[in-house]
Amino acid sequence: MRTTSVLVVPAVWKTLPVLSASARLLRLLSLLAARPSWTCAELADRMGVTDRTVRRDIARLRELGYTVDSEAGPWGGYRLRPGARVPPLILDDEEALAVAVGLRGAALDGALGGDQAALSALLKLRQVLPPRIAERLGEWDDALVRLPWPEEPQLRPGTLLELAAACRRGERARLSYRDGQGRHTVRDVDPYRLVHTGRRWYFVARDTARGWRTFRADRVERLQPTGHPVEITDPPDPAQLVSRNTANGPYPLSATVRLPLPMAEALRVVPATVGTHRPDGPDATIVDIGGPDPDGLARYLLGLATPLRVLAPDSVRQALVRRTRALLAAHTDDDGPPP
Repeated sequence: MRTTSVLVVPAVWKTLPVLSASARLLRLLSLLAARPSWTCAELADRMGVTDRTVRRDIARLRELGYTVDSEAGPWGGYRLRPGARVPPLILDDEEALAVAVGLRGAALDGALGGDQAALSALLKLRQVLPPRIAERLGEWDDALVRLPWPEEPQLRPGTLLELAAACRRGERARLSYRDGQGRHTVRDVDPYRLVHTGRRWYFVARDTARGWRTFRADRVERLQPTGHPVEITDPPDPAQLVSRNTANGPYPLSATVRLPLPMAEALRVVPATVGTHRPDGPDATIVDIGGPDPDGLARYLLGLATPLRVLAPDSVRQALVRRTRALLAAHTDDDGPPP
């Protein structure tokens, strides 16, 4: 006889102006499964009910057989114990493991076009998996080997879940990190978001000593929670922060060019991982692109095969002119320019 584990799926309660008792219980279960702990006030605020109603609904869940633990203290609250039953979709062990593996693959490969959604769903599922299935998923993590793209380092599968959980947890963490030169550092950070560029994952966090930073996920060696809660106010746009740091951060030189293309088309010509974009009216885009030297940048700009104007610096503009003249001369015979 096969045992079962379960997962919340329906979201009809999102469209109801006033929740019925049963719909409210489903909403409460979904919230409890979404993160490790909630205070009574947080649950009441999310559900639009009183603290008394939350406590009454928690009691009903316990009567139905769900193990909801209470934590005392100012940062205490309610926690759905891992392995608890969560309706209404019934999955047996093999099905639950298959769903978890599928979500892991989608999060790593971006096959569904929504890596964050896949990772979020996987986090919710692992929160309620019985230990026997969680152990099997851990064994799968240990056995998994992904063939990287050329020059792309391996990313340990469990790292993404650890970083995503840290972003959800809302508390300071101690980060052990190895930079591009192989130097090891330990710093205190406030986790915020994970950003996927299509090739790599980046961990966006506030370094308590240096401000907002991006860290390559494959270089994270360990992330240890400190138990110190933090509140992040006025955070940066994580995608723009990663784009700016990856496009211009590693390079000693940066060129500013104008493309006579709307922003959407300019992003297809120069990806966000290569340049930092800003609109210049509805039909043009200014892009900052990093490079090793003027000649290297000129070679890249010629390879775009699209009209553009180098606004700065002069060294890149002159290198582009030299390369263009050399290319024209190579395709001109003694009788004049080619037809």
